Amino acid sequence: MTRKLFGTDGVRGRANTYPMTAEMALRLGAAAGRFFRRDGGSAHRVVIGKDTRLSGYMLENALTAGLTSTGMNVLLLGPVPTPAVGFLTRSMRADLGVMISASHNPHQDNGIKFFGPDGFKLSDEAEAEIEALLEGEIQLAQAANIGRARRIEDGRGRYQEFVKTTFPAGLRLDGLKVVIDCANGAAYRAAPEVLWELGATVVPVGVSPNGTNINDRCGSTHTQTAAEAVVAHGADVGICLDGDADRVMILDEAGRVADGDQIMAMMASRWAMDGKLRGGALVATVMSNLGLERFLTGQGIGLERTAVGDRYVVERMRAGGFNLGGEQSGHIVMTDYATTGDGLIAGLQFLAEMARTGHKASALVRQFDTVPQMLKNVRFAAGKTPLEQASVQAVIAANTARIAGKGRILIRKSGTEPLIRVMAECEDEGMLVQVVDEIVGAVEAVV
Repeated sequence: MTRKLFGTDGVRGRANTYPMTAEMALRLGAAAGRFFRRDGGSAHRVVIGKDTRLSGYMLENALTAGLTSTGMNVLLLGPVPTPAVGFLTRSMRADLGVMISASHNPHQDNGIKFFGPDGFKLSDEAEAEIEALLEGEIQLAQAANIGRARRIEDGRGRYQEFVKTTFPAGLRLDGLKVVIDCANGAAYRAAPEVLWELGATVVPVGVSPNGTNINDRCGSTHTQTAAEAVVAHGADVGICLDGDADRVMILDEAGRVADGDQIMAMMASRWAMDGKLRGGALVATVMSNLGLERFLTGQGIGLERTAVGDRYVVERMRAGGFNLGGEQSGHIVMTDYATTGDGLIAGLQFLAEMARTGHKASALVRQFDTVPQMLKNVRFAAGKTPLEQASVQAVIAANTARIAGKGRILIRKSGTEPLIRVMAECEDEGMLVQVVDEIVGAVEAVV
């Protein structure tokens, strides 16, 4: 059974345009409710969180209508990070968790992500079954069995208290000045409060959401704003989250950026030394830099690669018994603590290492030298299949042969946007530029 509506991270698109319409959200809610009520019975419940996008109000109400129409009781959390939904789904004994967010995308986009009762994102198979229900007549509840909805006022507080328990007992952040950039998104209150309660001097950035400024020149995809704040305030470190706070980038005291690969390298090395790294390996995607792989090999640590998407990282971690994984983009998954990427918890782990060692951020963020890497995106129109064109395939084949033994090429269609992503790594930077530009040119010629 294949999926058409769901991408690598739920259903996503432009708000008020298919599939992110109120009508589709209502039907999707009803289909998900029916999927989780297959066994009948009563007292089924779902928790719904959202980020700060204006369209979140519309989708929240539509999902609530669809879910209650199938007999699901809805608990509304309001603006909370994506990992909070995973945590609270399990903590509140819910059958289903829903996060309304398009993560790092601009405010015009939105998305819907589902979590199972164990707090983990749904499998491809479960999403395919929900799609199949969408295509038919969805069985609604009898009038007396329609679900109820209520707002949960302390959901964010419950998550914050849990997050603090992941910080090592006996350590505090006294004396550390931390810039925290919340991308005007879901963590705009939770992240600064947690840091302050642990003793940090907090410089908040991106904490004034207005419905349309999420990820706008701030957050993990635009670190310049936080970098300027780090330098201006003489901060020790910067933490940049994305719109739903499941990604993180770390800035050192000079405002230099460390991506997910560098953060994972530091954590894997430290956990291995402490005997905490289960399976003796880190799980990362095919996008992670070759430099990370070489660093881990030198440390006697394995690297398990997966397809792009934190859900696939988590699936491999669960199947192989690993407890650390993530993506270069900043998803850091620590299954000892969370069921999905959690930018705030990952940031706290980095701060704990600073507090434990007394080292500056700059001494921790550069764990290895990266192999030169280039990534370019090509946008294409709906219905186009540029990677299937013979002219594109010929250019890809020629450049793959050209770079063999010196690097690698990875070309894929994005699972969240209409983009072809062309990535290559090569020690020879001149060749790297030529290879990427030739492939991008071939793709652009057909789109």
